[in-house]
Amino acid sequence: MKKQITVKAKTVEEAISKAVIELGAPSAEKIEYSVIEEPKKGFLGIGSTPATIEASFVLGGEYEALEFINKLLADMEIEAETALADGDNDDKIISVTGEGASILIGHHGDTLDSLQYLANLAANKKIEGEKREYVKVTVDIEGYRAKREEALRTLARRKAEQVIRYKKSVMLEPMSPYERRIIHSEIQKMDGVGTNSIGSESNRKVVIYLDDAAKTKKK
Repeated sequence: MKKQITVKAKTVEEAISKAVIELGAPSAEKIEYSVIEEPKKGFLGIGSTPATIEASFVLGGEYEALEFINKLLADMEIEAETALADGDNDDKIISVTGEGASILIGHHGDTLDSLQYLANLAANKKIEGEKREYVKVTVDIEGYRAKREEALRTLARRKAEQVIRYKKSVMLEPMSPYERRIIHSEIQKMDGVGTNSIGSESNRKVVIYLDDAAKTKKK
């Protein structure tokens, strides 16, 4: 998404600085600009004109994703607010808040995962004439992901205790790759149990089993 503005200031340098701020660019080197009119001092302050530039900046793909989600909410007549922030792993997080937005979470977040997939497609769509770096977008609704992660970690610990107590493997319900990784990482913190994933990708499940040997990372 390309944002373009016209800026006026006393000098070209000041106009460029203003453009950087208004465009939300990280630095002057990241914007493109052309001088429309050089500043004129005039005589005794009379007839002076400011410098005028046209500046543009290609916004990151996360803004395309944000626009996609905002349009979806509007089309579905869902009253909600969205916010864009930096994540912990060089990703971008789009948070959606609003009571009506919970309909987009779905069963165990399956609708939310689909929404996130579409948002990433929008974020990384190739547009002719624009140089855009790949960006990973995480979409969250009403803080669901943190709540779901804690619930999965609690489930993993409880099932692991059952495996140790009854010395019998336990198979969990089908989960997304993201949710399976949470289960694997939590079990790796425990002694005497291990995990594995079985089944096809659309119906892949985590198995927790007794394991006294050193545990390895599972995908």
